[in-house]
Amino acid sequence: MTDGVDVPFELDDRGVYFPRAETLVLADLHLGRGAASRVQAPIGGEEDVGDRLETLLDVRNPTTVVVAGDLLHSFSRVPRGVERSITRLVDSVEAAGASLVVTPGNHDTLLESVFDGETSSAYRLADGETVVCHGHESVTEDVRDATRYVIGHEHPSIEINGRKRPCALYDPGGDGRTASLILPAFTRLAGGRTVNRLRSSDLQSPLVGDLDDYYPAVYDPSSASTLWFPPLGESRRLL
Repeated sequence: MTDGVDVPFELDDRGVYFPRAETLVLADLHLGRGAASRVQAPIGGEEDVGDRLETLLDVRNPTTVVVAGDLLHSFSRVPRGVERSITRLVDSVEAAGASLVVTPGNHDTLLESVFDGETSSAYRLADGETVVCHGHESVTEDVRDATRYVIGHEHPSIEINGRKRPCALYDPGGDGRTASLILPAFTRLAGGRTVNRLRSSDLQSPLVGDLDDYYPAVYDPSSASTLWFPPLGESRRLL
């Protein structure tokens, strides 16, 4: 990143790894969303989520995996096949020697019916500084001392030369602001919200500050590298 901004994490394909905490964080898997698709085997569905998670587990070898909300998609029922996908996710994390924590999101109203593992409205990583939550509501008093928040919920993407790509958004904080990282949706079935055209008032999370302060970052799986852009306040004029 430019301007000497400290980045204490490494971005992955729609996820992020915190080396000091040995923790992999993903957001918005939306298991069951494929059941709502008219395509019988939609690209980016449950099998794709499981395959990409297992790849990240092999590459990162984390001690902890945190899902930053919206593990599920449906509010009213658990579609067929979702329980099998949950079992695969749990088994994959366990086989990698890691523990799994879910911070429930607004879509996770039925989470208890399919997941009996550890849940928390907000989870503090082992570095003591980073707190993960879904981001759809304000955090509780016990985690307001965080150095940075990691959230999902907003599904950010960015348009570059007419092509839409999932992106992360990072505000390094300062001047009274707590640093925050907004992750793209891990499922590829989520189209994403194009941040080029968004203003702060368009977002829903109370943890998101002024969008102009956020640096967009696009991860390129083909080269396993991350391209950082200037803060959105400047990038909107360039893209």
